[in-house]
Amino acid sequence: MSDTSSWPSNRSITDLFRESAKRYPHNRAIVFAGRMLDYATLDALSDRFAAALAARGISKGDRVGLYCVNSDAFVIAYLGIAKAGATVVPVNLLLNPKEVAFILSDAGAKALCYFEAFAAAVTAMGTSAPTVALRVCIGTNKAAENDLLFQDLLTGPGSPPDMAVDPANDLLAILYTSGTTGRPKGAMLTHRNLAANTYSIMRALQFEPGKDVFIVVLPMFHAFAATACMLAPLLHGCTLVPVPKFDPVQAADTIEKEGVTHLMAVPSMYNVLLRLPDEYTAKVARLKYAIAGGAAMPVEVMRQFEERFGVAIHEGDGPTECSPCTSVNPIGGRRKPATIGLPLPLVEMCILDDRGQELPDGQIGEICVRGPNVMKGYWNLPADTAEAFFGEWFRTGDLGTRDEDGYFSIVDRKKDMVIVNGMNVYPRMVEEVLYRHPAIREAAVIGEPHDLHGEIPVAYVSLKPERIATAAEIRQFCLDSLGRHEVPRKVHFLADLPKNAAGKIMKRELRKHGELERGVDSRAP
Repeated sequence: MSDTSSWPSNRSITDLFRESAKRYPHNRAIVFAGRMLDYATLDALSDRFAAALAARGISKGDRVGLYCVNSDAFVIAYLGIAKAGATVVPVNLLLNPKEVAFILSDAGAKALCYFEAFAAAVTAMGTSAPTVALRVCIGTNKAAENDLLFQDLLTGPGSPPDMAVDPANDLLAILYTSGTTGRPKGAMLTHRNLAANTYSIMRALQFEPGKDVFIVVLPMFHAFAATACMLAPLLHGCTLVPVPKFDPVQAADTIEKEGVTHLMAVPSMYNVLLRLPDEYTAKVARLKYAIAGGAAMPVEVMRQFEERFGVAIHEGDGPTECSPCTSVNPIGGRRKPATIGLPLPLVEMCILDDRGQELPDGQIGEICVRGPNVMKGYWNLPADTAEAFFGEWFRTGDLGTRDEDGYFSIVDRKKDMVIVNGMNVYPRMVEEVLYRHPAIREAAVIGEPHDLHGEIPVAYVSLKPERIATAAEIRQFCLDSLGRHEVPRKVHFLADLPKNAAGKIMKRELRKHGELERGVDSRAP
């Protein structure tokens, strides 16, 4: 592990950003919609927003919702909330108004900063988020007449409150998990958690201030984007190019126009980039390298991307609760496809069994993490917090292995494992085979209850344009590489697999699809 003695263990994110702004005042901080903010300007604007919040009653420890698309406004608001001593509560843009209201109410948010496109959703919440006393609209289309305009707040005096921050205990953000196993839970991330993770990312990815440019295609409310694509570059003098919505053509054009050096994306986005016409190949090829995370990276997609664009993809991983980045295949070092690489500086990882005992290399167990990046706990959920840890070790819920070189691999999510006649089937292994089929563009495998076998594996696939395949052909293809119990018993064809705002395939939606279908015909093939 590289030297980590200089990491900012006692510094707040706001202090670290101010230092970055003083060190690189004229560097490009954000390029968005044809305008550029340098570090000095971004520092001044976020100061003004912080001062405006403080003048309207937002004080240390208050929670403020941030419901906004990728933009320079998102960054200004995020930093301004932090400078006011408050805690940012980013809101998933795909949630319905009831779900948004739940998060705001659960967090006890005192204020909400929302993008004008979501004014109708804010109105639809009605009184379901009663703690929200102050609303700020980014744009001009306000949800209510007495809502304030973001732009107006950036023209006032720019002296934010002067307050002491305890980096180890004061919360910078509460990030709500997707709630796939129940109601969303708010992961409490302190200034220290995020300072540690931004340092780890900077060391692992070897940032070059003033030279590195990050296109932000992942939604900035998402942990991966907020830390790796926003905070880490901003604390080290680099440039952000936020994109409100991922479009492969726009992304390729932006990479060329803005001299983008780094792309961080989920696997489905790399798959979409492969569909670009040939004239865009050279544009994407300008990247220094790419990072994949957020979901398992199919080896075949990685191979095709690197072969076409000549850009190496370094796969990594990390859950929201770990700020979120925990590991990556090393830049300039050995890359191992189908692994999530080595632990980042400051991060420790191990494989534990169900009793919390460490397993030897090569054995499958739960990937667990400890370090200064690991969350303080779940907001107002002490029992859930206790259940999520083995002592100091956070339980990620991922089943995986560590090899003799220290590289970690995710076999599958613990909750996604399918048990067929008492035998474990790992959907990711089946998906890797499906991605090798020449007609398949995307694939996901889930378990379905079965009276005789307990569960059976079921595949959902979308096909490449102008390619055809039958369920029987796909099952036979799988049989050439998998055991009979691992071969999908059913294959469903969809035009596109359902994805969340971060581009990750949503298996819970596929399970709903299966439940609806079984209501009509529950017979197994």
